Amino acid sequence: MRAVTNRDCRFRDLGQPRRIWAVSAIHGEIDRLISLHDDLFPYIQPGDRLVYLGNYFGFGHHAVEVVDELLTFRRMVLAKRGMLSDDIVYLRGAQEEMLQKLLQLQFAPDPGNILLWMLGNGLMSTLYSYGVSPHDGIESCRQGVIGLAQWTGSIREAIRKHPGHEIFNTRLHRAAHTSPGLTHPILFVNCGLRYDRPMEEQGDSFWWANREFEQIEQPYEPFSKIIRGYDPDHKGIKTNCVTATIDGGCGFGGSLVCSVFDQSGEALDTAEF
Repeated sequence: MRAVTNRDCRFRDLGQPRRIWAVSAIHGEIDRLISLHDDLFPYIQPGDRLVYLGNYFGFGHHAVEVVDELLTFRRMVLAKRGMLSDDIVYLRGAQEEMLQKLLQLQFAPDPGNILLWMLGNGLMSTLYSYGVSPHDGIESCRQGVIGLAQWTGSIREAIRKHPGHEIFNTRLHRAAHTSPGLTHPILFVNCGLRYDRPMEEQGDSFWWANREFEQIEQPYEPFSKIIRGYDPDHKGIKTNCVTATIDGGCGFGGSLVCSVFDQSGEALDTAEF
């Protein structure tokens, strides 16, 4: 059995919620997120948990607006009688991980190629949304460490101009789970998981182990089911006895998905926006 330590701040223990509302990858699609929030707000009640499964920006063109909306909706939900700050959880997705790595680009061994890869995998639209020129970044790679440090510093400053954004990006969790003491505890991740590794040794598997996730055929103990919010192969919503993918392809011409689960991981309802 793989132990889960409550003291590890990388993983959020959701306790024993009545219901868990899970939101798939958003990818900068602000209109779909607003529609989801408008529909969801009346139904969230004390005892519920709301878990966003990462990839809030990237590919879509409204990164700033999406983070603003997430923070605004958080305030609205917490204003409801009986709701607690721990009831809302944000996971780190591949897009958020890349943004954090981008801010340390001056320390990378091959910054030029790494930057081009990141730009081609969603971060270009995110930088534009914050008013940062990706082309300046490419030029800074030719200038060496000092030029890169100045450019990544400009990104930090651009993010800091938007209240709450810097804190939001630095306080994301790698995974979330219901209490292991439940009869059927469930685990929430962004994109992937290595079945042969304990939680503490997953590293970047939460963002890149898509193929490994698809090969899971037995419960990843102590959890009865693993639920993810992003499938880079865009195969759509898919569930079985031990895993669930709730990605509708938001940001790639598809829908934004919100599914509500009970304590045992059974989907009570799924809506697409």
